[in-house]
Amino acid sequence: MSNSGQDPMHWGQPAPDFLRGLAEIQSDQARTRKLPPVDKWNPPFCGDLDMRIATDGTWFYLGTPIGRPALVRLFSTILRREGDGKYVLVTPVEKVGLVVEDAPFIAVRVDAVGSGREQVLNFMTNVGDQVTAGAEHPLRVALRGTEREPRPYLHVRGGLEARIARPVFYELVNMAEERATVSGRELGVWSGGTFFSLGSPDP
Repeated sequence: MSNSGQDPMHWGQPAPDFLRGLAEIQSDQARTRKLPPVDKWNPPFCGDLDMRIATDGTWFYLGTPIGRPALVRLFSTILRREGDGKYVLVTPVEKVGLVVEDAPFIAVRVDAVGSGREQVLNFMTNVGDQVTAGAEHPLRVALRGTEREPRPYLHVRGGLEARIARPVFYELVNMAEERATVSGRELGVWSGGTFFSLGSPDP
């Protein structure tokens, strides 16, 4: 799918149906303040956009950062991950593909309430989502590269994750407790009655 212009809100052709659906979603959100039910929509796939979400969470269109936070927020609410792992933007009438380099969101803040098993961790993402870690929104830590660098993630919704920013991860490590496991020791945090491992304290 080819596009002209740098501002997605001013695409004329070839995506009028997509823009019409996007405008309707924007109107509905302004009225109801609810996320659109993208999991229930099954429109035809209409090709890929030259759009990507970089590792640092920046959204690009035609190689240029999208500078309007409200527009990024709108796009984030219609993002869906398909069963094959691909990412699409979905409206009731059309869906289009995009590239996500890592996770689509970044967790930029965490607030802890309570302590121990009663602790609750409330996260804020770079696009304004508020997520409480727990059984339905688990934390996980992946090890990347030959250096086995820990890269933590939080499930936001529908298979979409937020990579936890490094300063936020350091906060989690500082509040973590240590416990013994069959294979050694691990650090972890409680939230919503679930213990999430952050990895081993041993080098």
